[in-house]
Amino acid sequence: MPMTAAPRPPAPPKSQPFFRPRLVGVLRNYDRPQLIKDIGAGLTVGIVALPLAMAFAIASGLKPEAGLFTAIIAGFLISALGGSRVQIGGPAGAFVVIVYGILERYGLANLIIATAMSGVMLFAMGVFKLGTLVRFIPIAVVIGFTNGIAVLIALSQVKDFLGLRVAAMPSNFFGMLSTLGQALHTLNWYATGLALACLGLIILWQLFMPRLGKEHRWAARLALVPGSVVALVLATVIVGWWQLPVETIGSRFGGIPSSLPAMQWPDLSWESARFLFIPATTLALLGAIESLLCARVADGMIDDRHNPNQELMAQGIANFVTPFFGGMPATGTIARTVTNIKSGGTSPVAGMVHALTLLLVMLVAAPLARDIPLAAMAAILMFVAWNMGEWRAFAHLRQYRLPYRATLLAVFFLTVVFDLTVAVEVGLVAACMTFIYRISSLSRREEVGTAYFPALGTLADKVASYRFYGALFFGAVKLVEDLQDHLPAETLVLDLKNVIYIDSSGADTLNDLARSCTKNGVRLLVCGLNHQPLDIARRCGFVELVGATHIFPDLGTGMAVALAR
Repeated sequence: MPMTAAPRPPAPPKSQPFFRPRLVGVLRNYDRPQLIKDIGAGLTVGIVALPLAMAFAIASGLKPEAGLFTAIIAGFLISALGGSRVQIGGPAGAFVVIVYGILERYGLANLIIATAMSGVMLFAMGVFKLGTLVRFIPIAVVIGFTNGIAVLIALSQVKDFLGLRVAAMPSNFFGMLSTLGQALHTLNWYATGLALACLGLIILWQLFMPRLGKEHRWAARLALVPGSVVALVLATVIVGWWQLPVETIGSRFGGIPSSLPAMQWPDLSWESARFLFIPATTLALLGAIESLLCARVADGMIDDRHNPNQELMAQGIANFVTPFFGGMPATGTIARTVTNIKSGGTSPVAGMVHALTLLLVMLVAAPLARDIPLAAMAAILMFVAWNMGEWRAFAHLRQYRLPYRATLLAVFFLTVVFDLTVAVEVGLVAACMTFIYRISSLSRREEVGTAYFPALGTLADKVASYRFYGALFFGAVKLVEDLQDHLPAETLVLDLKNVIYIDSSGADTLNDLARSCTKNGVRLLVCGLNHQPLDIARRCGFVELVGATHIFPDLGTGMAVALAR
């Protein structure tokens, strides 16, 4: 008979590349209809991003061009190198409070260093595949600091909204209130009226234009233009035509440049890096949370799944490069990403077009930005702050338990009154303590009598048998420790069938119990060790202490025979 060749073993699965932007896979089957959609979406998002980029920079204490440079450079890099098909990167409202505080305390040069350090941290998080860990941050913490940041953004815009004459705004809550109160006598009615008109126009535009668009074709076309852009253009025309006495970008900043800046390299020193570690860590964590939450929202809208680690690496590169060209911290932005999706964006090309659109506008129309009133920019940011907050969460607090409510409110008030870093730290500690308490309350121990264990029989007075449930971790070791003080006369039986997890503290406590039994001449029998509990019992030496002949799969015949000996 002819010999047949042995079947070849299946090829091992191909490992995922270390660094693979989503753009690489998308371009394989990219066609002209997709390009047309992406160009249209990119142009639309570029128009939306123009006023927001400048407004976020001004609110952060920077010049308006810092926001434009960030939206152009970081926006292009995040789309080209990221792990999401449709996410749009750029300056975000979440960074306003942090950037303003770093500027006031450390200065512009150290802001550049802190932003670059945060970029390195973000890239390292992606390299070590920590993207999924960001999802473990409780929603109460996220809502708390998001709402707190929204309040601080709105408060920081009161000065320009009312046209107050303030030399410098402090970054802390009580300092803001005191400064604004002292400057109320300088209220500019022209600026206030203009800001109110812009805010009203933006709100009405968002409410009614989509409805009119369903009935009229002309309204459907106008609805594609954001209300913030319409308000900004009209306010600029009105101020320039009537020469209203309000502060503009030109009067405060001298306008914006019509070209990208040359690379600037600050003085780097270990002393600066040491003091900037906490601010840089805050920027990195906040950027990671914002970008990955935004990517998850986008996934739900387009039925896709992003690569969180690739996204973090792209965010890291963007935040490392951008500050050396006059930019500020960047992250994924929900409003612009949603606009991209609704405008038909299908790939990272749309985000790259959005960045190129902003570059073209800056190169061509930079002189026109001199007449943009700061009151209009303040109105836009007021609207952004309102949309940014999850205000319904406060109304629904009664539906949740006390730990959730306490965590959310604590993070919110600490963010507003003290500092975002402190708020997040306290929030995470509170959430961890709540989780530990809940898990420890789920872990329990019950005594097993003859009804559940007939093998006890007449030995019940000499044998103690206990069944454990849940997890034996550092928060529940007291369940085992209590047994050391109440050992039976002859035999102790532990049923661990319903234990799903044992940590090192639980393993050490079990070892202590085994030694106590040996010291007091009590025989220890264990049953039901499975999966992770069995693995750690072997590795920590518990199986060796008890003896393999005293470990059984369940409370069955083998256990009865052992008891009868």
